Amino acid sequence: MKCTMAYYEETLKPAEAAVVAGVAVRDVHRVIDERIIPENFLAAEDGRRVWAAACSLISFYFSAATRLTADERSFVIHVVGERLENWRSLSFAELVLKDWIVRDEFLVIDFTPFFKTTKDSMDRLGAARDLVVSDPDILSGTPVIRGTRVPVHDVAASLTAGIPMKRILDAYPALDSEKVELARIFAKANPPRGRPRIAEIPNSATMITDREVPRRRKKE
Repeated sequence: MKCTMAYYEETLKPAEAAVVAGVAVRDVHRVIDERIIPENFLAAEDGRRVWAAACSLISFYFSAATRLTADERSFVIHVVGERLENWRSLSFAELVLKDWIVRDEFLVIDFTPFFKTTKDSMDRLGAARDLVVSDPDILSGTPVIRGTRVPVHDVAASLTAGIPMKRILDAYPALDSEKVELARIFAKANPPRGRPRIAEIPNSATMITDREVPRRRKKE
C-alpha cells in the first residue's frame, strides 16, 4: 500500500500510530490525553484513532524533546497543524514537497524530514498489511504470512526474543529476511489480544532447540 491517498482518509489505531511515529504506544496515548496534538487530528471511531499524517507531529514531539522546550515543540506542532489543515486534500507524496520551514524569532525548524519518515513508515506498514492474511480455513483465522501457514505473531515473537535471523529462516524456509521484518511490523501494529498462546511448530519447520528449562521451586 503506497500512501497516495489524502492523509486524512486513513486513521490509525494507537498501536499502528506508535509504529509509524516510532514511539511507544503509551506515548501515543499521552499526546492524546495531554492534548499535545490538535483534536482535529483525532477520531473516536472504533476506539481511539489518530490521523496518519499526525504521526509526524507525534514523532517530532518526542524526537525534539532533548533540544526544544515543551512550549517550543507545541508552537511548531500548532504551525504545522494549521498548514496541514490547509493542505488536507494532498497525498503524502505531495505533502513532502510543500514548505515545512517553521520560524519563530531565533527558532528555525525544517519539518520536512518528519513527513518523509512518516510516509516511509506508512509504506512499510502497508507492505506488512499486504503480507498477512486471515482466513477461517487457515488455522481458524489466525493471521498468517500470505501463501503459507506460518502465524505472523510466532515469527515476530522469535525475532523479538533475539533468535538470530538465520535460525528463523531455517525454521521457516518459505520466508526471507524482508518477510520476517514485515511480520515484526505487523505484529507490533496489531498485538494479539489475551494471554500469549504457546506457538505450534509447523511440520515444515526445523526445531531450533530442545533444551528444557527446569521449573523454579516454590520457596518454603
